Amino acid sequence: MAHRVCPWWLGYFLISPLRKWRQNPGKILDGFVREGMTVLEPGPGMGFFTIDLLRQVGPAGRVVAIDVQEKMLSRLKRRAAKAGLIKSLDARLASPNSMAIEDLAGMADFTLAFAVVHEFPDAGEFFRQVSAASKANSSLLLAEPSGHVTPMEFKGELGAASRYGFHLFSRPNIRGSRAALLRKH
Repeated sequence: MAHRVCPWWLGYFLISPLRKWRQNPGKILDGFVREGMTVLEPGPGMGFFTIDLLRQVGPAGRVVAIDVQEKMLSRLKRRAAKAGLIKSLDARLASPNSMAIEDLAGMADFTLAFAVVHEFPDAGEFFRQVSAASKANSSLLLAEPSGHVTPMEFKGELGAASRYGFHLFSRPNIRGSRAALLRKH
């Protein structure tokens, strides 16, 4: 699969309120995130899901949002500040090959990997880094756009996740996506 990163300017379209009609963050995340959790969100863009995640983890929790584009993170931080949720946001600029999350070893309760794994140069490396940062029995919601990721490519991502301790728990139905809820053992 070719490595491709969503251009920063497309982030404005991705946070459009119209998108909630197709993919409502609250409904998609319902039941996965609780107050006080540490949540990883690689590739948050301008925060379509992040604002809901921040509300769900509350002031005792933390959302670690990692992106390779400073413009995405700066808009995300402005949106979180405007919503009064900035204190629970840990926004990090990463490189294309490293999320720089080594300091989170065994701390993440939940990871949202929404339309991001196909943008990472190596799916195995993505799951290795997320696994190292995740607690035992943590969950990872993997969703890839069905228009960008073929069934065979998604199967390859699931195989890479399995090599790093994530096993298929269920197949949630997310409009326009190939999705899987994974659990780390």
